[in-house]
Amino acid sequence: MRRPVFMSMLTGVILAVSTLLGAGPASAAAVPDEFGTDWHDPLTAAPPVSRPATRSCRVTVAEAQFRDFTPYTGTYAPPSGCGERWSKVVLRLDGKVEGRQFDRLGYVHIGGVEVLRTSTPEPSPDGIEWSVEKDVTRYSDTLRRTGDVEMLIGNVVDDTYTGVIDVRVTLTFYAAARTPAAGTGSAATGSAGAAHASAAVPDRVLTLRDGTLTTPRNSERIVAEVYATGSGGGCEEYWYLTVPETAPYSCKADDGPYREVQISVDGRLAGIAAPFPTVWTGGWSNPFLWYVVPGPRAFDSKPIEYDLTPFAGLLNDGRPHRVDVSVVGVPQGQTGWSTPVNVLVWQDAGRAHVTGALTRAEAGDLTNSVTYTPGAEYVLETEGGHRLAVSGYVDTSHGRVATTVDRTLANASEHRWTDGETSDGLRARWTDDENVTVDGRGAPRTARTHRTYTMDGTTTLGDGDRLRTVLTLGDRASVEEARGGRRTAWSRLDDTYTGDATYTANVPREERHAVATTSERYRLYGSAGCYDRSLVTVQGVLTEDRARC
Repeated sequence: MRRPVFMSMLTGVILAVSTLLGAGPASAAAVPDEFGTDWHDPLTAAPPVSRPATRSCRVTVAEAQFRDFTPYTGTYAPPSGCGERWSKVVLRLDGKVEGRQFDRLGYVHIGGVEVLRTSTPEPSPDGIEWSVEKDVTRYSDTLRRTGDVEMLIGNVVDDTYTGVIDVRVTLTFYAAARTPAAGTGSAATGSAGAAHASAAVPDRVLTLRDGTLTTPRNSERIVAEVYATGSGGGCEEYWYLTVPETAPYSCKADDGPYREVQISVDGRLAGIAAPFPTVWTGGWSNPFLWYVVPGPRAFDSKPIEYDLTPFAGLLNDGRPHRVDVSVVGVPQGQTGWSTPVNVLVWQDAGRAHVTGALTRAEAGDLTNSVTYTPGAEYVLETEGGHRLAVSGYVDTSHGRVATTVDRTLANASEHRWTDGETSDGLRARWTDDENVTVDGRGAPRTARTHRTYTMDGTTTLGDGDRLRTVLTLGDRASVEEARGGRRTAWSRLDDTYTGDATYTANVPREERHAVATTSERYRLYGSAGCYDRSLVTVQGVLTEDRARC
């Protein structure tokens, strides 16, 4: 069973963090009374991608300036000099922009596979630079072949919105093992005796063709990942605030704000998930919240993962199978969701055809209760949830392996607003609990993941058009692995953003007199170690950058 992403993130992070950060807080720079024309470059408290001390090779994937909605296209070729199996592959996006510009959503595709979904920060008049790093080792199958590159950060440049988004994307490959030159020992590549095996990655990375999937006939584990994002500037960017038609609010949805991302195989429900409530860097009508510290996942939108292994026996017949992704709750005909799909496949090297069967597929009733109460302050209360359990087996060269995936979703929110939406607040919580049990080749293995997303904030428009937003966002997860009932690994993630920003609305930029305090604390700890970093900014000045582990 593949280790959860949180464990792989944690391994090796402590050394990287101690190198990048000092033991104490950053020295405070002079803080102005209000925002000026420049501020600190954007950054997040998330851990850097750890890197092995092996030989590395770098490839440039894309270099482009985005002025409109024309994609960058090019050709990718694997590196030479680092072998065909790598211990790690790290993608890095470096960007810069100046002037005035909205936040923009972007993606990078290599060989048709989406390897990054991202968004951009909004710039200062004087200009900013930022970077995003991501471990993309799981896409090694795609990266071993030459393929087409497509990248897009849709943008508009005119007399008002002047910011041209200038980016460069690279991949750095780390060799799977060290090969010291004869007679030189290993000094050229790091500490003597150290070596890195090739990472345990999928054998194949597939994409859908005309909505269908054809897997290798010896697939023994199948995981779909969906980069589901509500965006585009319309109401589905703020899906968590939508209300039924009967309520006086600017964003409508017949069934209210409950959203659920579903994946089906040949018309049968195969997976459910709660979408992450991403707030982009222009969100909640207040860009001053995000100029330096973005909300969780805004720069690196993580895909939803669905373990489709119970369906492997059906999928391994060599025929194309229909795979559909849908978002529950989106009004009929309304756009705003993007759901590209990658499929990761692990194959049985000892058998040409792995047979099996789906033995159980039980979906509970989807609940979605919406209660609207009119008054001086309008109130919409929502409670929703769903459960799905699927089981199946495959007969592999190493015996029968049965997999059960049990996933339960829940959402509770309270939305309060006044006439004209001069006060607009939301308190919401989403949970996504997943238990995966694999029985075969020894004692049963289990992986339990409990995800919790939270949002608590209010925007008010007061006297003199002073707009204030106070907002807290949370991205939390706990992961436990066990074998034969005995815990073998565990981790806890807590990424919390807090912001309080005020400015004068409906005036030129130089007359906004904006002030803001923002912070992020990212904690990740468990059986592999500890990472804890916090950032604080005031009027765009970084006043604290502290590592606690």
